[in-house]
Parts: sequence; C-alpha cells; structure tokens
Amino acid sequence: MKFLDIGEVSARSGIRPSALRHYEEAGLISSVSRHGLRRQFAPEVLLQLKLIALGKAAGFSLDEIAGMFGANGLPDLPRATFHQKADEIDRQIRELTVLSDTLRHVADCPAPSHMECPTFRRLIDAAGKPGGTTGNGKKSKPRLAPS
Repeated sequence: MKFLDIGEVSARSGIRPSALRHYEEAGLISSVSRHGLRRQFAPEVLLQLKLIALGKAAGFSLDEIAGMFGANGLPDLPRATFHQKADEIDRQIRELTVLSDTLRHVADCPAPSHMECPTFRRLIDAAGKPGGTTGNGKKSKPRLAPS
C-alpha cells in the first residue's frame, strides 16, 4: 500500500499541514508511520477529511466529529444525531429566510416610513420570534404583500 505524506494529503485535500496535525492530535485522523519527520497517512484519510469537512459545515464540533469515527477510523454515523442536526439547520434556514425577506422588503418598500408599512411590521414581528414560530407553535413565514 502506498502511503501519502502530509504534504500530499494537504495538496489533495486543501487542508493545511498544521490543521492536519491538529486533527491528528484531536484523534480525528491518524498517521500510520513517518518518513523522516514527515507524517505518512493511508489513502483513506482523504475520505475521513471529507467527512470532517461535512461535519464542520453542518455545525458539529471537532469533539462530536471525533465521536463519529470508530476505532478503525471508519465512520460510525449516528443517524438520530444527524436528524437532529438537520432539523436545527432547517430552523436556521427558516429564520434566515425571514431575515432575507425583511431586508429585501426594507430595500424595496415604497412607504415613506417603514414603521407605517404593515408588511414591514409583520416581518419584524416574525423575525423577533424564536424559531420563527407563531404563538400557536406553527411555523410562520410572513407573506410579502404590496405596501
């Protein structure tokens, strides 16, 4: 089996060698040997790095990501945790959509004062609610109506 040295892993993954060393110290990846002072990795490390990047993009901490790898370095992905994280991301998307709608309305609203605009007031009310929900627990997405 041909091993990849840290420079090659860095070049192929786009991850700096210092980050690779940090990931190794955190137990996310492991080198299999050294060639001089340069760490050597099995080719599978590239898949592990892609999974780490995916986990980071989804908002998992490095400790949480480390817990997703089994003793052999292969992923042991907790499906229930992924469902929870997906639900959290969906909530963030709803909140960001309300924020985006509000900003677009502010930019385009023809009202002399935004405080006189009923659509703007509805958007502000919705943006101020945690989780973008209405008082009855239903998800809200205010509709933009002409001012």
